[in-house]
Amino acid sequence: MTGLAGRQVTFGETDMADHLDRLGRAAPDLHACVDPVRARAWARTAGAEDFKDDFGADGAGGRGSSYIRAQARNLTARARGIHHLLSLVPARTDRRPAVVVDVLGGDGLVRRVADARGLTGLSVLTCDASPYMVRAAWAADCPALVQRADRLLMRDGSVDTVLVAYGSHHIAAEDRAELVHEAYRVLRPGGVLLLHDFLVGSPMETWFQDVVDPYSRTGHAFDHFTREELWGYLTKAGFESGEVTDMADPYVATAAAAREAELELGRYLLDMYGLAAIERRHAADAARHTVELARSIFRERRADGSVETFSAAYDPSDRTWTCTLPRTAVLAIGRKSP
Repeated sequence: MTGLAGRQVTFGETDMADHLDRLGRAAPDLHACVDPVRARAWARTAGAEDFKDDFGADGAGGRGSSYIRAQARNLTARARGIHHLLSLVPARTDRRPAVVVDVLGGDGLVRRVADARGLTGLSVLTCDASPYMVRAAWAADCPALVQRADRLLMRDGSVDTVLVAYGSHHIAAEDRAELVHEAYRVLRPGGVLLLHDFLVGSPMETWFQDVVDPYSRTGHAFDHFTREELWGYLTKAGFESGEVTDMADPYVATAAAAREAELELGRYLLDMYGLAAIERRHAADAARHTVELARSIFRERRADGSVETFSAAYDPSDRTWTCTLPRTAVLAIGRKSP
């Protein structure tokens, strides 16, 4: 489904029909939320869109293979932030699982973290614009669907939570307002939009600009968010209440020795962002070089003026070291009235 330079060249009605059939068999509750008319109409035009699939296979010009490898290597690297996001999903009054549409779901990381942490009462649909990512999600037993973030294929008022996280800056600035409007449309009364990213001027933006963009195989020239921008999207879309707040979302790696945990963090970042140029230049030292770059960038200023930096802690109960790189994300929460 992807071609040279990571561009999607075929995804049509037959592909969508196959996805929907598989979804209907694997997760009828999620299938019931999809509007088949919207799905078929989008699939008819998807192949003609100029779509650069940065998360396609590495061999097709993307960095999807290395991204998948990173999650397989360290499923818990971003689990703290994911757990916090899922804790904000409102429970249903009828005790049925809350339907969560994970709009930028990749290979199903959010659903797999929820399963690994024993989070109940959730039914997560992994969605992504990349067919390669959606195939990987299915391979990991995560019900999945190809769709664009600003062109949701769900029925009006059909889902409990729309989660847009871990890549929201990839959505073009001119499409972001439509994404939030679409989220409002598909949410049930009492539903919640969780829109997560990182602020302009944050250490995460510096990481993307100074490391990922020059050294990744796909580049990374995307605009991040401001608080005012996020609040404007919520109000213009019609959300009756909401807030824009900060949340801790660190990178974490664990190993038997402190140095090995630190290097695991470096290896995770290498694969996560497809830093092929660093691998070529530094070879066996690439993980060490990457984590040193990260340590110099991820310095988060607290409200009291102190600075949170890289840390390593030993847990004698299981004889492991945990290394942590602090990150502060911004989270826009939009609530639709009951």
